[in-house]
Amino acid sequence: MGVIVRNPPTVLGSGMTSERTRVRMVERLRAQGIKNETVLAALASIPRHLFVDEALSSRAYEDSALPIGFGQTISAPYMVARMVELICAGTLPRKVLEVGTGCGYQAVVLARLVPEVYSVERIGALLEKTRARLWSLRIQNLRLKHTDGFQGLPEAAPFDAIIVAAAAPRIPSALVEQLAPGGRLIVPVGTHAQHLVLVEKLEEEVRETVLDPVRFVPLLTNLS
Repeated sequence: MGVIVRNPPTVLGSGMTSERTRVRMVERLRAQGIKNETVLAALASIPRHLFVDEALSSRAYEDSALPIGFGQTISAPYMVARMVELICAGTLPRKVLEVGTGCGYQAVVLARLVPEVYSVERIGALLEKTRARLWSLRIQNLRLKHTDGFQGLPEAAPFDAIIVAAAAPRIPSALVEQLAPGGRLIVPVGTHAQHLVLVEKLEEEVRETVLDPVRFVPLLTNLS
C-alpha cells in the first residue's frame, strides 16, 4: 500500500525557513483560536517549507494556501490546524484516513499525532512526487494510495477519524460508512459557497454540524 513514514526529523533551516519562523507561525495560530497544544506542537515540529517548491519557500509560513502544481494547493496553516484540531477533540484517534494527500504536509502532521495514518490521492503524478519527498523523512506510520477519495479506503476501514482536503458537493456516504462508532469526519461541503462540516457517528444517529465558511479545490472522482 505504499510508503511509509514516522516522526520526521526537525529541520532547522535558515532565514524564513528557520525554527524561529515556525514558532512565530504557531504563536499566530494560537492567537487565531487554535487551542490544542498537541496539535500546535506537531505543526511547530514540521518544516513546512519542505512541502512547497523552493521558489515559494519564503512564503511557506504565511497564513495562505499556496500552489503545489496539478491545479492543487497546500492548505493555509490555520486551516490545517483547525481541521486536525476538530478530529482530535477529546480522545486522540488511533487510525485516520486523509482524503487528498496533495504535497503530504497535512499527512505528516497527522502522522505526528496518530499511530496509524492512511492517505489517498487521485492524481498519480502528484502522489509520486509526494512519495519521493516523504521517502527521505522515513515515516513508518503513514501509508499512501492512488485511488478515488470519494470512495474512501474500505479495505483499511473502520477509521476513528477522516479528514477531507477538498470540497465535496455533498457528504460522501462511503466515508460516513467507514467511520468507526464514535468516529469523526471533517469535510468541506459545497460548490460556490463552502463550509466545513463535522460529521459524528454516534450510537443512535449521525450528527452533522456546519462550521466555518472555507474555500477548497473541488473533490473530484476521476483518477489521473
